[in-house]
Amino acid sequence: MIPPRKTRTIHVRDLAIGGSNPIAVQSMAATRTQDVAATLRQVRLIEAAGADLVRIAVDGAKDVEALAEIRAQTTARLVVDLQENYRLAGSVAPHVDKIRYNPGHLHHHEREKSIPEKVAYLVGIAKEHGLAIRIGVNAGSVAPEYRERYPEDGVEAIVRSALDHCAMVDELGFRDYLVSIKDSDPRLVIEANVRFAEARPDVPLHLGVTEAGMPPDGVIKTRIAFEQLLSRGIGDTLRVSLTLPFDDKGKEVEVGRQIIDDIEHGRFRSVPPNFYDGLNIIACPSCSRVENEAFIDLAQEVKEMTKYASDYDVTIAVMGCRVNGPGETDDADLGLWCGPNYVNLKKGPVDLGAFPYDTILGRLKEELDALISQRNQG
Repeated sequence: MIPPRKTRTIHVRDLAIGGSNPIAVQSMAATRTQDVAATLRQVRLIEAAGADLVRIAVDGAKDVEALAEIRAQTTARLVVDLQENYRLAGSVAPHVDKIRYNPGHLHHHEREKSIPEKVAYLVGIAKEHGLAIRIGVNAGSVAPEYRERYPEDGVEAIVRSALDHCAMVDELGFRDYLVSIKDSDPRLVIEANVRFAEARPDVPLHLGVTEAGMPPDGVIKTRIAFEQLLSRGIGDTLRVSLTLPFDDKGKEVEVGRQIIDDIEHGRFRSVPPNFYDGLNIIACPSCSRVENEAFIDLAQEVKEMTKYASDYDVTIAVMGCRVNGPGETDDADLGLWCGPNYVNLKKGPVDLGAFPYDTILGRLKEELDALISQRNQG
C-alpha cells in the first residue's frame, strides 16, 4: 500500500534514505544534553527500540562539550538540532552525522549577514565533515518575510520557505539534504507535504506531526498524517513525537514502525468524523531544551484537569521550552510555555504573565472557564 517513492537517495553516514530504501525511523533525546549520563541513556534506549537516527538538541557551548562526551560513548547515528544558533554547526560537526536547521530561526543572529550567506556556511560545514542536512520548517516558527508574503495562506508560506532553501542548497552543489514540514495539525501536515512533493518530487521528506501530544490522541493525529502521505508515496523517514516519560521514549520508535507496517499491509484505521471537534490539547514531546522536567507532569495534569471542557472547541498548547514555546502557542486559544521556575500563560498571542508550577493549573482553569462562558453567551 506504499507506492514506489520518487525521491533521490541521500546518505547519513552508512544509512541510505530516500528512493527505494526502507523508511527510516528516528526519535529525539528528551533529556538535557548537558546531563551526559541521562542523555546517553536516552540515546541507547532509543537505539535499542530500533531507531535509525537519534536527534539531540544543542543550544550553547556547554551542550557542545556534552555532545562530544556522548559521541565518545556511542556509535549511534546522531543528528544535532541547531535550534536558534546556526553558528554552532562548526563546533558540533565532528560529533554528529547530520545537522538540522530551521529556516525560520536564521534571522535571529548576525542580522548583517544574508540568509544565503548563512545557508552557505552550513553547507560548507556539511561538505567539510561529510554530513547530511535537514531543512526543518515548522509552522510555528516561519520566517517573518514568508508570513508577510503569504498572509492569507499559511501553508504556502511554509512550503515556499522550504522550496527557497532547497534552491539555495542546490546552487551550492550539495545533494545530501532532505526537508521536513511540520505542524501540530495533521491536516496542515498533509496539505503542506503534498504541495512540496508536487513541486520537488526529487527531495526526500522527513514526516512528523510536531507537538502531537500524549497517547492515544498523539498517536491518532500522527497516524492520520502518515496514512495519508505514505499511501501517496510521500515520506522517506519519520518521527512520532509524543509527550512521554523519559523511560518510555522508545515507544515513539515502536509506534512509528507499527504505523509503517500497518500501511504496508493495508491496515488503515478509520478516523471518526468528529475527531477534530471539541477540546484539543497540543503538547510537545520534550527534548533537551526543556528546563524543568515538571513540564511532562504538567501536560498530563492539564489533560486531566480540562476533561470537563471536552465538548468545547478550544485548543490548549503546552510547550516545554523558550525556543519553540512563544511562537508555537500563538495559534492556540490558551497556551502554556514552561521555564525553569515559572510557566508563561498566553491567550492567543497575548501574554498573561508567568506563574509558579504549583499555581498555573488554577490560573489556566480561570481563563478556560472565562473562555467557555464567553462562547456560551455568544
